[in-house]
Amino acid sequence: MAVPKNKVSKARRDKRRSSHWKLDMPGLVACPKCGEYRLPHRACKACGTYNGREVIAVKAE
Repeated sequence: MAVPKNKVSKARRDKRRSSHWKLDMPGLVACPKCGEYRLPHRACKACGTYNGREVIAVKAE
């Protein structure tokens, strides 16, 4: 049977677990039409275009 030989301290246990829960920054790309940063494979919120065509009607300011 697999039984721990020694006690694992809380600091050592938490140090091992900490690397799996880090949040990654999402990869942002520039919109080819307006240059605003957006998430890849999603429509641009600033100009409403996706894949070279307008898919969302955006109000002009």
